[in-house]
Amino acid sequence: MFPALQSKLESAFARLRGKSRISEKDLEETLKEVRMALLSADVNFIVAKGFCDRLAQKAVGAEILKSLSPAQQIIKLVYDELTETMGPGSAQLNTAAEAPLIIMLVGLQGAGKTTTAAKLALLLRREMKKKALLVPADIYRPAAIKQLETLGRQLQVPVFASSVSMNPVDIARDGVAQAIRDGMDVVIIDTAGRLQIDEQLMEEVRQMKEVVQPHEILLVADAMTGQTAVDIAKGFHTTLGITGLVLTKLDGDARGGAALSMRSVTGQPIKFVGVSEKPEGLELFYPDRLASRILGMGDVLTLIEKAQREVSEEDARALEKKFKKNQFDLEDFLSQMRMVQRMGPISSLTAMIPGMGKMLEGVDPELPEKQMKRIEAIILSMTPAERRNHTILDGSRRRRIARGSGTTVEEINQLMTQFTQMKMVMQKLTKGGIGELAKMLGGKIPGLGGMFR
Repeated sequence: MFPALQSKLESAFARLRGKSRISEKDLEETLKEVRMALLSADVNFIVAKGFCDRLAQKAVGAEILKSLSPAQQIIKLVYDELTETMGPGSAQLNTAAEAPLIIMLVGLQGAGKTTTAAKLALLLRREMKKKALLVPADIYRPAAIKQLETLGRQLQVPVFASSVSMNPVDIARDGVAQAIRDGMDVVIIDTAGRLQIDEQLMEEVRQMKEVVQPHEILLVADAMTGQTAVDIAKGFHTTLGITGLVLTKLDGDARGGAALSMRSVTGQPIKFVGVSEKPEGLELFYPDRLASRILGMGDVLTLIEKAQREVSEEDARALEKKFKKNQFDLEDFLSQMRMVQRMGPISSLTAMIPGMGKMLEGVDPELPEKQMKRIEAIILSMTPAERRNHTILDGSRRRRIARGSGTTVEEINQLMTQFTQMKMVMQKLTKGGIGELAKMLGGKIPGLGGMFR
């Protein structure tokens, strides 16, 4: 996430590492590099200047020049300032409002409003047990209404029946009326994409606001928006008075400037971020967690939450019992692998582990995904008996599986070796803890990364 900004900030801090004392010139040069890093990440000039001015004041106040670990102090100050600029805390929806909670999504065409509407409905159902009605009010983009209807069917979320012959303001009003009749908790209105300088379309969405009186107006913006982020945010906020931001496509090659610029200009919080194309790829925004990831410190809390969503306590206990009794088989392994895939792209998961992102620099981010697909093909080419007992896989069976999965016998042999190693590791961990495992292996614990070579 924001690899360019992360890399440039890392370079800025590198000059301070290992120094027990730094000079005023060192500090000045470091702050200059931080400012250049922000500007190259498409942060608005005024926002970047204010950021560094505040950082300089805090650095002097914290007596950085007398510190025994100046690099750590500077990183801590940058972390605090990033968090404050994007935050300062996680911003929730106005759930205290009388039901139904009415949410309008606005923004430029192509920002991802329609998919965000569906993802938001799923997140509200999954995290807050709220029933949402999707209201397609984009009559201008071809197939926009059909797209939301399709997404609604896939996610089992009801969609208000609208058509391109209807007026968008009427669609919004009638959609809210239906939500009230049906006892829905939330209404999510997907509006058409429009430029903030398009007076006719901005007047239309302003009328929509007057008619339905939304509790939340969320500006959906592409994280790769760049320097135009400030003008976009100002235009929509001046006309509509937005209550929050949704940044999409953070999993892409985003420079990250929009995250800092839009929040600073509007004074409104970033409430959600889009981290993948999957339906589950919308998350609550935590400024401190994103700041941690930008500075290469990972985001373990989000990783734990993702895992907890996918694995119930009961399932975890059942899995532990299987390991203890040496009953964990390839069907269980396939199930666990699919669980990891549901958590999101492997590259985004590894970025949440401190230091792992740096270690995997230069590695094809799609390689683990490709390898997981090959492993899945191998396991699915086995008979149920073979999945439950991999020890029966003789040469003949392995050749048949290789033909069926489009892989090689060598790949199957490698998978079986690593699966056996993993079972041994997990069995020891569940029985005697990591100390017992280390003792058995002479202090060396085998890595399982070879599965994705």
